[in-house]
Amino acid sequence: MTPLLLTIALAGLLHIVQFVVASTMANMDVGPSYTTSPRDRDPSRPMRNVTARMLRAYDNNVQMFPFFAAAVLLIHVTDQVTTLTLGAAWVYLAARALYIPAYALGWQPWRSYIWLVALACVAILFIASLI
Repeated sequence: MTPLLLTIALAGLLHIVQFVVASTMANMDVGPSYTTSPRDRDPSRPMRNVTARMLRAYDNNVQMFPFFAAAVLLIHVTDQVTTLTLGAAWVYLAARALYIPAYALGWQPWRSYIWLVALACVAILFIASLI
């Protein structure tokens, strides 16, 4: 596996870990009778703020990951791997890993800056694929 493709594998594993942690927290907060239900009603117990933040951070990753994977695969398939593209992929991965505690702990405004770094890395990958 190339170092570039390794970033997708690690980002995918981070995504799974983030889901497991957020889901476990939600299950602890509102109980399995709610989390295993079709959720046609609001939970009978409130969720902790940190749990809600973890779920929102996960949702954000659901939106961001496909763009990252597409950009990395585009760079890989077109054989345009450079120090810049490899660096952008690894910085993206680091930013997304840091984004999780930043969101969970309410790091304001740093969470937004971390998100922008990840987005900029994806943009760099797409732009580099056009050059």
